Amino acid sequence: MPLTEEMMGTNADGSKNEDYCIYCYKDGQFTQECTMDEMIEFCAQFVDEVNKNVPEPMSKEQYKQMMYSFFPQLKRWKK
Repeated sequence: MPLTEEMMGTNADGSKNEDYCIYCYKDGQFTQECTMDEMIEFCAQFVDEVNKNVPEPMSKEQYKQMMYSFFPQLKRWKK
């Protein structure tokens, strides 16, 4: 998800957080406590919405594979 100004999550002091989106981070806390696998399963249900904004639609499995390659690079999941 592109982190535009309106899509940035918020820190505890109300300032914008440049690392996380509004769906993942609010008021300085993650909105869901889950594993990376659980988050990917959760996000996969939105593949139809994602497909509205991409040139080549993806299957749910393709979308999950993309997330499995991308999510480990995110700050929350990076080891």
